[in-house]
Amino acid sequence: MDHFNYQQGHLHAEEVALSRIAAAAGTPVYIYSAATLRRHFGLFQQALDWTDHMICYAVKANSNLAILRLMADMGAGMDVVSGGEYARAKAAGVPGERIVFSGVGKTVAEMRQALEGGIRQFNVESEPELRALSQLADSMGAEAPIAIRVNPDVDAKTHEKIATGKSENKFGIPIARAREVYAEAAKLPGIRVTGIDMHIGSQLTDLDPYAQAYAKMADLTRALRADGHEITRLDMGGGLGIPYRRDNSAPPLPIEYGQVIRDAVGDLGCEIEIEPGRNIVGNAGVLLASVIYVKQGEGRDFLILDAAMNDLLRPAMYGAHHDIVPVNEPAVGVDVLPYDVVGPVCETGDTFQKGTQLPAMLAGDLVAFRSAGAYGAVMASEYNTRPLVPEVLVDGDQFAVIRARPSIEEILSRDTIPEWF
Repeated sequence: MDHFNYQQGHLHAEEVALSRIAAAAGTPVYIYSAATLRRHFGLFQQALDWTDHMICYAVKANSNLAILRLMADMGAGMDVVSGGEYARAKAAGVPGERIVFSGVGKTVAEMRQALEGGIRQFNVESEPELRALSQLADSMGAEAPIAIRVNPDVDAKTHEKIATGKSENKFGIPIARAREVYAEAAKLPGIRVTGIDMHIGSQLTDLDPYAQAYAKMADLTRALRADGHEITRLDMGGGLGIPYRRDNSAPPLPIEYGQVIRDAVGDLGCEIEIEPGRNIVGNAGVLLASVIYVKQGEGRDFLILDAAMNDLLRPAMYGAHHDIVPVNEPAVGVDVLPYDVVGPVCETGDTFQKGTQLPAMLAGDLVAFRSAGAYGAVMASEYNTRPLVPEVLVDGDQFAVIRARPSIEEILSRDTIPEWF
């Protein structure tokens, strides 16, 4: 469910017409619904209300400070994967004890940043990382709380570029070696083992891979406890999918996901962490764009928008689908036409969809890419020297620009021509 609906013939975000935002902020522009964010976070809280838990929002999905503050105000923790994301979480008011640091390539500088600023735990991904963290923490007279990320070799049945739990993926330590690595961790100075971490992929639409992975996690927990480790926390990862196509069956609900966790590890008495990102913010955002031209091609018509692959990369990178809808609601029974929807970037890959059925469109008409709140603005670039897209947050009948569009002058000012030219 989201809060983007037609009212009196025009698409709204909550109580604000998208055309009003376009007039104020220009297009393309990302628009987020606070009500949708609150609802989705609440569904995960409900799904885990049977146990002690923390929902650590995956900052990589959408890292705008206003989004992070909204999450923090609801009690969310944060899952970060870089020093920059850690700094964003702290700037949004999230205390260190609610921040989990994940990622395969943590630098010593990032580890120091987190140890000095406070950290809930490091999700350690390799033995070299474990040893580097131990050496640093010991030199600082600090103790680093850790969970070791274990790769369960489970096929998440998702796109190969966002699968993370198979043996060939770069993430985590093979589950067959987990006991050996935990034994080393227990002996290292500056390290405090707190739990186990597991994350098998993103945009999962089937609960069976979770059930397989979490069964392995439960077995490993019992084995590690038998080895003398105090395992008190289980980080289950995230990755629950969202319905990018409105005409498809919906992915599992958070309450169903929570039940899978309960069935697998509910008897272990551990605090549960999850790291949802897309499922909270994905359907809470749209990308609003304007039609520049309607171009007749050889056997097809092109809808050329002012949004491009540098603004929304997912279709070009993953072949991902986003429903594209007109901002002005079509009349019942109106004829539709097939359009290839493209952007102005000088790449053939700058194609969002082919043969999209839309009512007859004209230059200046507005369209919205639905389910664009996750991995949209955060993956945008300034390719072709196109300014980054602004972001807007709507809450009821009010809205605010939460990231402004930079001017061309601001972009050029970042470059320096050497004096010897």
